[in-house]
Amino acid sequence: MTTTDDTVETMGESMSEKSAPDLRELFGAAAEWAAEYRESLAERRVGAAKSFAEVRAGFRRPLEASGRSARDVMEELATLAEGGLVASAGPRYFGFVVGGALPAASAADILAVGWDQNAFNSVLSPTAAAAEDAAGGWLKELLGIPPTASVGFVTGAQGANTVALAAARHHVLATAGWDVEQDGLAGAPRVRILASEERHATIDRSLRLLGFGSAALELVRCQENGVIDLDDLGTRLTGHEGPLIVCLQAGNVNTGASDSLGEACDLVHEYGGWAHVDGAFGLWAAASPTQRHQLAGVEHADSWGCDGHKWLNLPYDSGFVFSAHPDSHRAALGYSASYLVRSGEPEPGDHVLESSRRARGLAVWAGLQELGRDGVADLVDRCCALAKSLAEQLAAAGYEIGNDVVLNQVLVSFGTDAETDRVIAALQDDGTCWMGGTIWRSRRYLRISVSNYLTTPADLTRVLQAIQAVSR
Repeated sequence: MTTTDDTVETMGESMSEKSAPDLRELFGAAAEWAAEYRESLAERRVGAAKSFAEVRAGFRRPLEASGRSARDVMEELATLAEGGLVASAGPRYFGFVVGGALPAASAADILAVGWDQNAFNSVLSPTAAAAEDAAGGWLKELLGIPPTASVGFVTGAQGANTVALAAARHHVLATAGWDVEQDGLAGAPRVRILASEERHATIDRSLRLLGFGSAALELVRCQENGVIDLDDLGTRLTGHEGPLIVCLQAGNVNTGASDSLGEACDLVHEYGGWAHVDGAFGLWAAASPTQRHQLAGVEHADSWGCDGHKWLNLPYDSGFVFSAHPDSHRAALGYSASYLVRSGEPEPGDHVLESSRRARGLAVWAGLQELGRDGVADLVDRCCALAKSLAEQLAAAGYEIGNDVVLNQVLVSFGTDAETDRVIAALQDDGTCWMGGTIWRSRRYLRISVSNYLTTPADLTRVLQAIQAVSR
């Protein structure tokens, strides 16, 4: 029988024994390529120059038996990727409420990849845990969330909503005497879950993932600009007893409007329920002294979720979940194993779905430091002012604005649904800017989301000219 030593002797060279790449040259080249791309954003075509099929044809090939040098691989990757890159980090990308990553945050993300830290807990990486601890405190201060709330650094709004609703599920069922983590949902007391007709689809998906099922959701009517109807919510809750979760919204995905959060939370608490605020982008209004009135009473909620890669302009894979009940948060998400070394204190991994994950908190720490409190407020204010300015210019040019522009969202109709879709397709093909379409009040609209720190009034002029050109 072949011994272990014999087996080792017949194995190929390890990566370290082969010709090792010059890491300084390789990483430096990658950073140079990335910087060149970012510097081209102001004048770059926004949409991809090639179709998915064309780009895929370049990437697909049989995997060779022998590897290649890291430099050759990276050079080809940069070449193959070019035609399929969308300038979503640039100043004229107005789709999906995303901003471009700030310089310091991008550089910190490069370091996070290079340092290759596991952010599960403070034993595996004191640096990763310390960055999250500090940034989490700043986030709570900016967003008007109680300082005693727990914080989880998740991947985005989907992760935030799922974690928050897992904490809610634990809390309301534990209050009813049921251990859902041990006994599951079969036989558990029924949990009523309410949300508005205008909730984001991630709420439904979270309910599917958590075993409630989307059919468990009771829909509450909305008012004109997409905010929840408090009278209808109150009627539905009258006489209610038992476990209750109500999902509220800061920043309607179409109109930007926010629910009357303080009043809604107080109403939910009258019936012993848990109030969750899905604030994917709208929660950032709390960071602006001129906009935070739209979120009055947000601190009364039991949990909150928002994105960093949206209005805070951080790299992708960055979101946050907060809970006013840290014990419930950890009871729903935390776990242990004999091989896991812990500090004995609550850890970052107790508040998120992942175990092994990169140190995404470093980019958050760096981005917040680059902006400062005033910079975050200015970012929100400028985007709101630009959105309102663009809406006014479009209205003056004869186009129909479909919403009351209260934040950074603008809906534009070009008459019929068919004509609106034609304009959307023509704009995306033109390349000057990129916006998508949506359905609002049973009609098709062009949806414009102003969220990027790079956008200027000059960009709006180019956008208006492009819209006028294709709408003719």
